[in-house]
Amino acid sequence: MDTKKKLRLGDMLVKGGMITEEQLKQALEKQKGSGKRLGRILMSLGWINEEMLLDFLSSQLGIPRINLIEIDQLDPNAIKLIPEFIVRRHTLIPIKRTLKEVVIAMSDPLDILAIDDIRVMIGDLEVKPAIAPETQIVEAIDKYYGREAFIDGIFKEEEAKEEGFVSKWAVEEKQMGVLEVEDDRSPIANVVNHILIEAIKVGASDIHIEPYEQELRVRYRIDGILYTVASPPTKMSSGIASRLKLMSHLDIAERRLPQDGRAKVNLRGKEIDLRVSITPTAFGEKVVLRILDPSSLCLDLSKLGFEPEVMDIYQEKIKSPNGIILITGPTGSGKTTTLYSTLSTINSPDKNIMTAEDPVEYVLKGINQQQIRSDIGLTFALALRSFLRQDPDIILVGEIRDVETAQVAVNAALTGHLVFASLHTNDAPGAITRLLNMGVEPFLISSTIIMSVAQRLLRVVCPKCKESYQVPAHSLADFGIESTEDMITLYRGAGCRYCNNIGLKGRSGIYEVMVMNEELEEAVINREPPHRLKDIAMRSGMKSLKQMAAQKALAGIIPIEEMLRLVV
Repeated sequence: MDTKKKLRLGDMLVKGGMITEEQLKQALEKQKGSGKRLGRILMSLGWINEEMLLDFLSSQLGIPRINLIEIDQLDPNAIKLIPEFIVRRHTLIPIKRTLKEVVIAMSDPLDILAIDDIRVMIGDLEVKPAIAPETQIVEAIDKYYGREAFIDGIFKEEEAKEEGFVSKWAVEEKQMGVLEVEDDRSPIANVVNHILIEAIKVGASDIHIEPYEQELRVRYRIDGILYTVASPPTKMSSGIASRLKLMSHLDIAERRLPQDGRAKVNLRGKEIDLRVSITPTAFGEKVVLRILDPSSLCLDLSKLGFEPEVMDIYQEKIKSPNGIILITGPTGSGKTTTLYSTLSTINSPDKNIMTAEDPVEYVLKGINQQQIRSDIGLTFALALRSFLRQDPDIILVGEIRDVETAQVAVNAALTGHLVFASLHTNDAPGAITRLLNMGVEPFLISSTIIMSVAQRLLRVVCPKCKESYQVPAHSLADFGIESTEDMITLYRGAGCRYCNNIGLKGRSGIYEVMVMNEELEEAVINREPPHRLKDIAMRSGMKSLKQMAAQKALAGIIPIEEMLRLVV
């Protein structure tokens, strides 16, 4: 079959006398917005059944029809060629591989996008489609890509050794170094090693291990989005949690209360920190691992996504001798990376820089970092008071959570120190309102705040499969994009091996920078609402997060859909 030829199922069925033009019209109308394939719609309406459809396609396209139930074992060399997320996305499964081709069982052999995805995965091999019932394909996927395959693949003693993977005990802060865990090669140890290795390989920032009544779900967060991956059996839930507790020096007997710890792993000579959070749920303990890879930390401000005009303002203000600079945004918006990059930029031997963090995510050379320990009374406020007796030039407050911390930060700025701090607000003006609501006096805010920066992380179009397309200019009006042209060129990723066929690879920041001026200071003293502060800032030249996202979309850096996901 020439898969490049665009065949339409509906037209074929009408031409073959299987359905009428009117039936096709009704089916297409019902299909709109449903996300279902036309064949499924026609079957749900009772006009055809699966047997009729498969026989028709087989005869019309000259594609063999197969019964997967009659095949005892699919070719493992074929299975290895195509990852799970591709076979589940397109409902297909590779069944046989030869030197020249791969036979793929498909429920919809007219799916050109699916065949193109397969071609990307298998390189020079030819795709040979075959037709099989969708239910049989789903069952085969579960068998060859599900839990059984997961366990078969990880119970090999050589895996951890081949990957150069060594797990290590976490230690208390007073201890120097770490202690290596003996590799016991137990099934649970191999499962945990496999989950960690795969997450690190694909660049995940977090791992979620979630027990439910009938399943144990494992998900990786990649570029801010959670993806479900192959998971071990439910019965392994408690064993996996206990193994991770041992690695992170937690109490394995305590299953009723949440616990937090840290662990270290060594993968091919590269040491990676894990922040471990365990909390009880209805069906066991949920584990979330934050992967902290020092080698992936970007400390170059120019690579974070600042637009040139915004970068000039930011670099000027971070060199101020005193005052407060606020970095705001929701969890996962990249605030820590921005703060670390800023400190790295202004760090020099003649400056004493001290930070109070909860937790200390990365160790920065030449900077004094302190871990907040609320359980023993070491709060942000107490840490800041002690810093002021340490002759600091620059202070970083990991997060302003209460009025006491805010007041100490303000006092530090008033006494000649430059203070960086983060807050959880949706935009830059909201940071000012948050301080007012905490109880900080308006005149203190207006006299100490230098600027407030709100940020988000948006996924970037994959550079390897980037393609352009045009849309009517009027269709982008809701995005705040106006143009005198009839058509506007946008960009998206077609999907390739480099980006795991997602079309997106990596993330870039967008920044809303509000610099304090006389008009804003007066508005703060008068306790003006957030929208008034934003109006004043916009008149003064501030660009909103929405405008910055639109700018990146038009430049081809992000797809337009990312604006809807995090900004609009």
